[in-house]
Amino acid sequence: MNLSAEVPPRYCSAEDERSRVPVHVVWELTLACDLKCLHCGSRAGRRRASELGLQECLEVVDSFARLGTREVSLIGGEAYLRRDLPEIVRAIRSHGIYCGIQTGGRHFTPELMERVTEAGLNGLGVSIDGLEPLHDKLRGVPGSFRAALDTLRRAKIAGLRTSVNTQIGSETLEDLPGLLPVIIDAGAKQWQVQLTVPMGNAADREELLLQPYQLLQIMPALAGLYHEAQNHGLLLIAGNNIGYFGPYEHLWRGYADESQHWTGCAAGRNVLALESDGTVKGCPSLSTVAFAGGNVRHLSLESIWQRDVSARATELWGFCQTCYYADVCLGGCTWMTHSLLGRSGNNPYCHHRAIELAKQGLRERIVKTEAAEPKPFATGRFDILVECSETAEPGSYPSTQLDGKLSKPRNKESPERLVICRACNAYVRSAETTCPQCGASILIASQRYAEDSRRRRALLDEIKGLIASHDR
Repeated sequence: MNLSAEVPPRYCSAEDERSRVPVHVVWELTLACDLKCLHCGSRAGRRRASELGLQECLEVVDSFARLGTREVSLIGGEAYLRRDLPEIVRAIRSHGIYCGIQTGGRHFTPELMERVTEAGLNGLGVSIDGLEPLHDKLRGVPGSFRAALDTLRRAKIAGLRTSVNTQIGSETLEDLPGLLPVIIDAGAKQWQVQLTVPMGNAADREELLLQPYQLLQIMPALAGLYHEAQNHGLLLIAGNNIGYFGPYEHLWRGYADESQHWTGCAAGRNVLALESDGTVKGCPSLSTVAFAGGNVRHLSLESIWQRDVSARATELWGFCQTCYYADVCLGGCTWMTHSLLGRSGNNPYCHHRAIELAKQGLRERIVKTEAAEPKPFATGRFDILVECSETAEPGSYPSTQLDGKLSKPRNKESPERLVICRACNAYVRSAETTCPQCGASILIASQRYAEDSRRRRALLDEIKGLIASHDR
C-alpha cells in the first residue's frame, strides 16, 4: 500500500510550522445536533443564540484563503442541520481549499449527499465509537450505528474521501478489533482515534474515561490495529491527545513518515477553530472561556490570528517538568490537560510517562473533585493520584497535583527534531550515542537496521523474481 497517497492537505511541513500558517481549520457551523452523545464536550443540541449568517460565513471563507489555509473541516453539532451547507462548501472549494465534513450521520440524507458532492465536497468523516450496542449507548439514540455506516457507505459510492473518527473511553478497547473490519467493509480509508476528554457531558460521567495507566494496554493494542489496518488499505491515525514518545510514536504523527513526531500542541499555530457564533480559538475542543481569541464580528480573522491564539503550555510542572522530552513535547495536548486539571503543562495521559512510572512499580489514576457547569465546553476538576501498581495503594512518587510550583518557560518556537533508536523505536536527541531508553548504541542499532532492511528488500526482490518466472 502506498500510504503517501493518503497524506491529507492538513499535513504540516517544516515551512508551515516556521511561518505559522493555519493549514487546517475546524469550523463549527452550528451547535444544533440530532444526537445525544454521553461524551459530547460541547454539550451540542441547540443552536447558539447568534450563529453566523451565510454572508458572514462567506466572508470568513475569504479570510481562510488569504491566510493560506489548505483544509477546512466542517463540524457541529451537526453541520448538515444548516440549510446553507452546500453554499458554504461551494465557497470553500472555489478557493481550491480541501473541504470535509465530520458527522454522526444520523440524518445525512441521499439528497443532501448529492447536493454537497455537487458543491465540491472532498471528504466525509463519520463518528463511530464501537460496535452497535456500545455506539448506540454512547450516542444516545437507537439506530445511530446503522445510520452512521449507511452514511459512510453512500459517501464512498459518491466518490468522497472517507474516514472514521472514534473516541476511546473505558468501554471502547474491546470493540476496536471487531470494528476494524466493519469500517473497512463500509469503505473507510482513514481511521482516527482519540481519547475521551473530561469536558462537557464527559466531565459529568467520569466512568466513561480511561485511567492513565491503561495506556500500557491501549497503545500496544492500537499499534497492532495499525499494522492490521495497513494490510487492508486503511490508515490508522492517532489524535493529538494520544501518545507520547513511547515505542509506537513513529506510527502516529507523520502519515507513515517516521521523521515526524510530536512537537507540541498545534492549536493556534497550524490549527485554527471557529465556533458558530464567530468566536475564534486555536483548537475546536478547547474551553471557550479560557481560550477564545476574539470574534470575527468584531475583528477580521487575519487580525485575530496575528494576535496569536496559540495554546501551547508555556510552563511545565509535575512529571512533565523533568521529562527527557520536555522541550519537544511541551506537555502534550492542551485540551486534555486543561480540561483535566484547569492548567496545561502536566499530562498524565502519556505513554512514555506510564512506562517510566511502571518501571518504578507505580501508576497514576485520576479522581474527580469538582463538577462541570452545564455549559458548552465546560470542565470540572480532577486530581492525579499516584499508586503502587500491584497494590493500588498510595505510592511515594512526588505528587503531580497542583502545588503552585512552575518550571521555567518551555515554549520553544522550533522544537528539536529527534531521531529513532532502531533498537527500541524510541525517539532520542540527535547528539545521543547511547539510547537513554534502552541503553543500546544508536550507531550500531542504526547499522543493523539498515542491513536488515537491505536483506528484506533483497529477499522480496528474489520472491518477486520467482513469481514472475513462474508466471511466464
